[in-house]
Amino acid sequence: MDFFNEDHIAAAKDLLYKMADDQLIIGHRNSEWTGLGPLLEEDIAFSSMAQDKIGQSEHLYELLHQLGESDPDNVAFTRNADQFHCCHLVEWPIGEYDFSLIRHFLFDFAEAVRFDMLANSSYEDLAKIARKYRGEIKYHTMHANTWVQQLATGSDESKSRMQNALNETWNLALGIFEEGKYEDTLKTAGIFEGEAVLKRRWMDSVIPLLEKYGLNVPDESTWAPVYGGRQGFHTGHLQPLLSEMTEVYAIDPTADW
Repeated sequence: MDFFNEDHIAAAKDLLYKMADDQLIIGHRNSEWTGLGPLLEEDIAFSSMAQDKIGQSEHLYELLHQLGESDPDNVAFTRNADQFHCCHLVEWPIGEYDFSLIRHFLFDFAEAVRFDMLANSSYEDLAKIARKYRGEIKYHTMHANTWVQQLATGSDESKSRMQNALNETWNLALGIFEEGKYEDTLKTAGIFEGEAVLKRRWMDSVIPLLEKYGLNVPDESTWAPVYGGRQGFHTGHLQPLLSEMTEVYAIDPTADW
């Protein structure tokens, strides 16, 4: 797609920022499990997936650079929390492993659906990235699904912990689908079908799996999506993470990713 008006460019930037910021922040959060995983295999897996996320974010920031934004390093490492567009789900501390696994499950299934949708985007550069990373994200969902199934159908304690983690993360996960002011533009330009479609397809993916494993999705009457992240309103968890993330860049801005 050749962008032919400012609205299309603004809509694409808005979409790219929230995608890239989600990937960067969840990548750094998951990297905090390096050396702490319950099994060596899991230590390696979480570290590898964290690296994948950060790599994906870099390519999305590069698209932003092509649309006139600053270079990826500046965009990733010089903004404050109120300039980020990530959802609240990704910025929460890693907690116990049950929380991180459920977050991993809910977030990566949403990413899998999003990238599938974007594979046919009229914004061809974004469509190419979506097609490139679909396989990588599919592995992430397979990993999450395997562990959620194993623990949800395991002991009474493991099932209870997974259920509690699901209860804790559900409304945060619904915040992934916070709509922005460019929804109509994204849809009419064929860039993206929109957050409402993504949310519906995500639910069609995750709810049957969770129920199959004996987990109860919170009753719909309790659903209260945690919004604000897409508009720059964040929890107190994000800025300390950003300060830690940017420590090396602050010391040596020429350091490579």
